[in-house]
Amino acid sequence: MTASSTSTADNPDAFTLPNELEPPRAGAWLLRPIEGVSAALMLAIVGMLLAGVASRYLFGAPLTWVDEAVSIAFLWLAMLGSAIAIHRNEHLRLTLFVQMLPARLQGPVQAFGLGVVALFLLALLQPALEYIESESYVTTPALELPNSWRVAAIAVGVVAMLAVLAGHAWRTCRKAHLTGAAVLLAALAAGGWALKPVFADLGTLNILIFLIGLVVLGLVSGVPIAFCFGIGTLAFIAFSTQVPVGVVVGRMDEGMSSLVLVSVPIFVLLGCVLDATGMGKAIIDFLASLVGHVKGGMSYVLLGSLFIVSGISGSKVSDMATVAPALFPEMKRRGQKPKEMIALLSTGAAMADTVPPSIVLIVLGSVAGVSIAGLFQAGVTVALVLLLALAVLARWQARHEQMSGVKRAPLAVVGRTLLIAGPALVLPFLIRGAVGGGVATATEVSTIAVLYAMLIGAVLYGGLGLRKVYAMLVETAALSGAILMILGTALAMAWAITQSGVAQELAAFMKGLPGGVPSFLAVTIVVFLVLGCILEGLPALLLMAPLMFPIAKSLGLNDVHYAMVVVVAMNIGLMMPPVGVGFYIACRIGNVSPDEAMGAIWPYLLALLVGLVVVAAVPAISTAVL
Repeated sequence: MTASSTSTADNPDAFTLPNELEPPRAGAWLLRPIEGVSAALMLAIVGMLLAGVASRYLFGAPLTWVDEAVSIAFLWLAMLGSAIAIHRNEHLRLTLFVQMLPARLQGPVQAFGLGVVALFLLALLQPALEYIESESYVTTPALELPNSWRVAAIAVGVVAMLAVLAGHAWRTCRKAHLTGAAVLLAALAAGGWALKPVFADLGTLNILIFLIGLVVLGLVSGVPIAFCFGIGTLAFIAFSTQVPVGVVVGRMDEGMSSLVLVSVPIFVLLGCVLDATGMGKAIIDFLASLVGHVKGGMSYVLLGSLFIVSGISGSKVSDMATVAPALFPEMKRRGQKPKEMIALLSTGAAMADTVPPSIVLIVLGSVAGVSIAGLFQAGVTVALVLLLALAVLARWQARHEQMSGVKRAPLAVVGRTLLIAGPALVLPFLIRGAVGGGVATATEVSTIAVLYAMLIGAVLYGGLGLRKVYAMLVETAALSGAILMILGTALAMAWAITQSGVAQELAAFMKGLPGGVPSFLAVTIVVFLVLGCILEGLPALLLMAPLMFPIAKSLGLNDVHYAMVVVVAMNIGLMMPPVGVGFYIACRIGNVSPDEAMGAIWPYLLALLVGLVVVAAVPAISTAVL
């Protein structure tokens, strides 16, 4: 899979994440206006939300039109950002199996993957245009605008993605490979259409064929996860049901349009600001002055930094890219092996993903109907349990650490670093306290946090130039588009599974497991460990949460407790080699070979699994603070 991160290092190439293909120059003329519009939309969203917060809390007069205007801009940002993500090759995808193929086969498989994306987008275009027409009769209550203004973003985004994809394919693939892929996909589509009567008689077996088999084929072919879900759902509906394929557009719109999700791009932007201003580095320096002189001290600093920084950025990738370049040189000097450092970095990032404002928690709260304030409160406690498990192991691993020349930092140094880090340290407490205390929503807090970070960054940490701000806005649009496209297609796929009746059969099976709740939690852990490895975090959650949470509720499980078990299991799977993408991201950030680091990570994963079992067995860890 691919991803990206804003680097804090002087040499960005040392810590940026790898793309299997360089971003194509073809179609750059098209991307410039798309990037400009996306940056403007991001600014407009932040500005409107800030205006709404100020009007509500300062003047006691809420602006009723803000939510509608933000909803319109948000869908446009998601679709245009998805086109930018195609251009930058930032859509999450599994590349392990493609890279294992002989070089002569990789080109045709790559062309096939691009063809699958193009086929999905082409199949979506006509329904998207029809959706505009159907929504033109709906008027928004506050602005009194046709809803077609908002949903037109889907059709425009599809066209933009097709145009960008064409330029990408033209530059990176041989024409013979593209022709072969087009012929193969046309033959598969024709065969599916011809076999519709056969598929209609297979019933729920079509789930295995289309929503599992076809999706897995796409995954191993390197097709981005969002489009694997999309093409599987479209094929299932088109070839095995009488439901019009236009329903996919409606489900995607529903999945990407929740106002709760507006906080996702804003927290992504906050992570960019954190990296660019050096606020994260200030926090790390303060923690190092406190405990850096003891054995295992730099490991404690790394874990503590991930814990605190994650409370600002909300992104694992941003967390790791901030912490690693600041700490790894000193850890190497003390004799720690690079593979041990990567193991601690990756599992520490998995631990920190329950710390608010985790984007995973925000999305999970939206799709599963769980209180985001409750998730934020429970996430801190759960992360502390996992932090303790990792810290104990890190201390054992550092028992032979070379401490010659290492001295306790003078109180003057501690005080100076605290003074510098103080404004940055306020942010995580501001976010957790405001949301957890019910003072403001996650979206409102995220906008205030961005404004605070930019002002503090400008005054104390060197500020940001206009060119850098523009780059961060475009990067935010791309990452948000990639996340939200997964969200839309995954919810469409989950809807198809639910409508097929499989969800009800799954619920009956899970309720009938011997052992009751403990057995259900054990199965949950195994399922999300495996899915976390294969699908990355968000796709696994989005696909399974609508199916699993109703079952958990029927068994009497607290939804916040169950959410913590699910998120921790998923994050551990994300870091599990040889498939877990988070592990490879950590290796690239730390510039360490995955083969070298693979053997060192298992004790740390075991420590996390022990912590997970404790969290699952003791619900009070998650619920006592609610």
